[in-house]
Amino acid sequence: MTSIPEDYSPSPTDWVREQVETILRTGDTTGVLVRDRPVVLLTMRGARSARTLRVPLMRVEHDGVYAAVASKGGAPQHPQWYHNLVAHPEITLQDGTRSWSAVARQVDGEEREQWWARCVAAYPPYADYQARAERVIPVFVLEPAP
Repeated sequence: MTSIPEDYSPSPTDWVREQVETILRTGDTTGVLVRDRPVVLLTMRGARSARTLRVPLMRVEHDGVYAAVASKGGAPQHPQWYHNLVAHPEITLQDGTRSWSAVARQVDGEEREQWWARCVAAYPPYADYQARAERVIPVFVLEPAP
């Protein structure tokens, strides 16, 4: 079981809150799926509240480095957690039962294209999301903290 900080704010979105509660109760992301795909758990600080927030995201990993895709299903605006990572890039990342400190860095140009291909390979609907979005869907690389 994962400890819950006093300043933790559960998601107002039912399915997100339920998935996070399952991960916290079991201490494991394994078995928690979004659209039949594995997830990782990001723990971050809120951009405005500075409270502890958690969000399960699609598992996109390459050579021990992870990515976070701010798709929001191709919606016109970024998901709220995007603003949190921009304001407070220091996060905790959990994959399975393993957790570690990481730093989120938004990528662009050729690096984004390389990561975007990996993201679409991990979760093909990302390509559809980008096709219908009027914005370039941001991709963050989640690198182990120094």
